Amino acid sequence: MRHLRLLSLSTVLVALAFAWTGQASLSDAQTMSGPNSARNATSSGRPVVIPLTIRVKEAQPEPELQNIDLTVSEDGEPQTVLSIRGLGTSSPITVAILIQEDLVPSVGNETKSLADFVRNLPRGSRVMVGYLRTGTIQVKQKFTTDLEKAAKGLRPPQGLPSAGPYNPYVEVIEALKKFESQPLGRRAILLVSDGLDVSRGVELAGPTQSLDLQRAINESQRRSVAIYSFYAPTLAAEGNSLLSGYAQSSLLRISNETGGHAFFQGTGAPVSFDPFIKELMISLDKQAALTFLSTHSGKGFHRIEVRSSTPGVKVAYPSGYMRQ
Repeated sequence: MRHLRLLSLSTVLVALAFAWTGQASLSDAQTMSGPNSARNATSSGRPVVIPLTIRVKEAQPEPELQNIDLTVSEDGEPQTVLSIRGLGTSSPITVAILIQEDLVPSVGNETKSLADFVRNLPRGSRVMVGYLRTGTIQVKQKFTTDLEKAAKGLRPPQGLPSAGPYNPYVEVIEALKKFESQPLGRRAILLVSDGLDVSRGVELAGPTQSLDLQRAINESQRRSVAIYSFYAPTLAAEGNSLLSGYAQSSLLRISNETGGHAFFQGTGAPVSFDPFIKELMISLDKQAALTFLSTHSGKGFHRIEVRSSTPGVKVAYPSGYMRQ
């Protein structure tokens, strides 16, 4: 296995002369060493950025980012790690907050907590606020580094069944496309939703049957955006155990497969978002952007595996990415 260590800037620039495709800025690259490094660095390749979350056991001291040994494989073959950036509370992040319009009225009581979450993001972070509703996403605040302005863009959802989408994932895809104009690095979506796609009928609302759920996962993986989800029911589906099971399983799938995390409190509306937000902040503080040199040029899905040999360190990451 090849281990992560720093090389000089000149060495990195030489390697990137063969590999650079314009996808990521790699001036601070940390490159893997080993017998295959030269082959990977000088063969045709393409930088790929993925979000990952680094967790350390409570009894262990927090290691420096550059001292964490990581290895990456793509479709079962080792790849070269070029850089890992962004771990810590001071590193900016690009976040889109998406709230479904037809959630139960109690979600409106969480507006202040969500606004405080925005205000407490690292300086320089970029935030967008949008509402998932019938027809299309309503962007209340475009991406901005003015965190106070973004916080003031939050409002309670309307709470009306007629205002909500039959399918939140179509509008999640729409929101993901807005990351196109944003800088690479740490990226995330906070999705406050029931996670239920009934656009093709209840019988096709399961997490493995929703076509748009899969499309949203693909788009998120392609754009290196981790999706964190807060579950809350709608008025129409509240109290229906079958629909709640479909909804939570769908949110769990989109979060797990994009490197995020899903938050539930039973099958009903949470009493408060505060515990969710506290855990979310911990997760985001541990999130980093890892860039590796992919030697697999084929279109379609590419499975990723990231491992750490540093004692006590565990890594959460997307299951793969889509190349078009």
